[in-house]
Amino acid sequence: MALRYDAGEVLTAMVTPMDSNRRIDYNKAEELAKYLINNGSEAVLVAGTTGESPTLTHEEELELLGTIKRAVANKAKVIFGAGSNSTETAVKMTKLAHKEEVDAILSVVPYYNKPSQKGMIEHFSAVAEASDLPIILYNIPSRTGVNMLPETVAYLAEKYKNIVALKQSSPDMDAISELKLQCPSDFAIYSGDDSLTLPMLSLGVHGVISVASHIFGVELKSMIRNFKTGEVQAAKNMHKVLYTI
Repeated sequence: MALRYDAGEVLTAMVTPMDSNRRIDYNKAEELAKYLINNGSEAVLVAGTTGESPTLTHEEELELLGTIKRAVANKAKVIFGAGSNSTETAVKMTKLAHKEEVDAILSVVPYYNKPSQKGMIEHFSAVAEASDLPIILYNIPSRTGVNMLPETVAYLAEKYKNIVALKQSSPDMDAISELKLQCPSDFAIYSGDDSLTLPMLSLGVHGVISVASHIFGVELKSMIRNFKTGEVQAAKNMHKVLYTI
């Protein structure tokens, strides 16, 4: 079955270039976005945590988003980091992303607050109901302090068709197996850790939301393609090369 939304196999969580005065270098950001889409990335994530979202103002995030959208010019998808530990803020940023006509948003499990599974459902339900934009959930227990369980992801994916994917940043392979068993077949799962991409591919994930793709995008794309076309040894060889760099 086709995915309900396919953002590609290699998505780059883009850094935000800064100048010597600690201001965003928008020209360098534009250059970087163009470089990434010419070197393996099928989508760029703007204002994720790799892109300094905790320290950017919302105004800076939106200006950066506009810059990257112009740079990409429909050659790749643009995803916007619209998450927050405040449900009200997450909803507000999702609505703003909708107005900016982004391709999708990434919405992280609320950090610091450590919500219950029911609290996560209420949080992401509010986000999903704020817009019909495709939403990629983001589970990163080491940073948020709490783990979103596979059954919570499955519930949200079943209830909301615009919750289309999950970025899973956790070394728990059993969780990937549970996610594949419990979630709809058209729901995409992405590795959120570069080094776990190949192991997770073996369990059925679609691709990676990557940081290493800033430098090794072509190699990551090749590894994923080789694995999916049955060239498993070639994929393993590339994994070993990338792992040791």
